Amino acid sequence: MLAAVLKDFNNLVLEDVPVPEPGPREVLVRIKSCGFCATDYKAIKGIRRNVTFPLIPGHEPSGVIAAVGSDVRHFKVGDEVICQPSGYCGLCPACRSGNTHYCEHAYTTGGDGPDDVRPGAFAEYMVTGEETIFLKPACISFDAAALTEPLSGAWKGVVQKSEIKVGDDVVIIGTGGIGLLCLMVAKAAGAGRLIAIDGSEFARNNAKTIGGATHVIDVRTPDIRKQVYDIMPDGPDLVVEAAGPIEAVNLMTSLLRRGTRWNVFGITTHETFQLDGGLTHFLEARMDSSFGTTPTAMHNAIRLMERGLVDPEKIVSHRFPLSKIHKAVETMGTPGRNKVIINP
Repeated sequence: MLAAVLKDFNNLVLEDVPVPEPGPREVLVRIKSCGFCATDYKAIKGIRRNVTFPLIPGHEPSGVIAAVGSDVRHFKVGDEVICQPSGYCGLCPACRSGNTHYCEHAYTTGGDGPDDVRPGAFAEYMVTGEETIFLKPACISFDAAALTEPLSGAWKGVVQKSEIKVGDDVVIIGTGGIGLLCLMVAKAAGAGRLIAIDGSEFARNNAKTIGGATHVIDVRTPDIRKQVYDIMPDGPDLVVEAAGPIEAVNLMTSLLRRGTRWNVFGITTHETFQLDGGLTHFLEARMDSSFGTTPTAMHNAIRLMERGLVDPEKIVSHRFPLSKIHKAVETMGTPGRNKVIINP
């Protein structure tokens, strides 16, 4: 099969490699679509260094089951499926408590996090555990299905962790792909006023036309707090940082009022921000954070798509065949793109 193999940083090679064979409780998936995540790009370019070579990246796939292991009971050849990138044992204390993304024996296909990183979906076929597979509803395209994992992350952060309520005034900082999905989830969950903050005019336009933002603010303009409070006189009920830089976290803390819920969602680098202890105490603002996904989050993301409440395919700006993976990498480094999809 054809696969994009990362040999070293900045050395992604298209190769013919053997089609993998599934183990007893595994399935072989013929990949139809795979989202190109920023973490894939960072691994390829050497921005993210926790990579073991060789690696086949790609952790947002959908496809068709091509073969099943001897002990697989719930899926069959020909099933159209969505793959959760994070596998789990189901038996350790973390799994038994519902936190499968904390699993002591976790693995990931094409992504990062656990020590056990397996070949991903920038390939024609991928093997994964039966526990990571979900049936794809017929009404959902393969491209939309490939975005289930990032959509599930947005649902987990905005709905499960930060407990958005109907009518909440919400601010989303950073409106790239994941920020747009957070906007779409917040809109579907009944957000009242919905402000998107970003430094890119392209991103702000997308926030309105795709994400459903009622207002947008250029982060480069002065006194962001005043602009937010002019729109939301009582202050935001929920602020989600979906940008990544530490400056976005600092901006988020500057927007708090008493009782605001705030979610450290986008930043993954080990940087420090400061809080006034007494002010934090008297504000009673509640900090949450969210990473990864779980079967519950994946299930709910599929429900959002199946019921027509969120269409993640709207954020797709570019599609490339696997043979054009290097053009896709180039596109990932440009400002005028949203979500990039690889169609092996």
